Amino acid sequence: MPKASVNFCGLPKEYSSYASAAIVILPVPFDKTSTWLKGADKGPAAIIDASPHLELYDIETNSEVFRKGIFTAPPVLASSPGLLIKKTHERVSGYLNDRKFVVTLGGEHSVSIGVIKAFAEKRTGLSILHLDAHADSRETYEGSPFNHACVIARAAEFSRNIVSVGIRSMDASERPGADKRKTVYAHQMQASEKWIKDVVSRLGNDVYITLDLDVFDPGIMPSTGTPEPGGLGWYPVMKLLAAVARSKRIAGFDIVELCPGKGRAPDFLAAKLVYTLLSYIYKNR
Repeated sequence: MPKASVNFCGLPKEYSSYASAAIVILPVPFDKTSTWLKGADKGPAAIIDASPHLELYDIETNSEVFRKGIFTAPPVLASSPGLLIKKTHERVSGYLNDRKFVVTLGGEHSVSIGVIKAFAEKRTGLSILHLDAHADSRETYEGSPFNHACVIARAAEFSRNIVSVGIRSMDASERPGADKRKTVYAHQMQASEKWIKDVVSRLGNDVYITLDLDVFDPGIMPSTGTPEPGGLGWYPVMKLLAAVARSKRIAGFDIVELCPGKGRAPDFLAAKLVYTLLSYIYKNR
């Protein structure tokens, strides 16, 4: 398996070779269908570039997940959404056949389609936890069914159980299809943390997580292509992810839609998110 030129967390060979690593970081620098601010194709590199500045000891889990081994894969490059789906599906399927835990870094949200397809083929009854400011459930947008605004409509072709969290923007055409039991709107999350228990209870045993960084409030995550006010803070998101990791088996996850700006704090937040979620997952395995 070829090596990547950039290494997540800046790890030595002992912890970053493909043969010994339990975890694969897959960069997918794709930004062909985003409809406002461009630059999500630079997101994976920005996350990886920020990651060597992380402390490798995680306080909350009292662990050092890097010791499981983290291999940084060569990026998936594609000239069109259709080709992207084919390439990501093939690459992720190969890693899953090798029993690796795959983390995909986008790129716009459409990068998740081929990835989710690969996971769904390996895990019967896979649930999807979708964290996002937007419903992303249009059948087509701007003439394409593979637009970033359609990713959850495509994911529904692979999974019957999708739970969406943090939604605060959608088209009127998306509202009738939004399952009230499986959609947690941002304005409903302010009164208490009961929503966390409700979300966990609605997921099956095997869960794939797709997380659009615009689920966070622009105050801490301004670097996205479509920022929406009224988003979530760091701790509500992390409490949810920790609760899912404790009671479910997380099959894999993706972090998408970082559109790097002048400030580096959002890049670091995304890298910290990846590392902390991996810490939760392996603490509970």
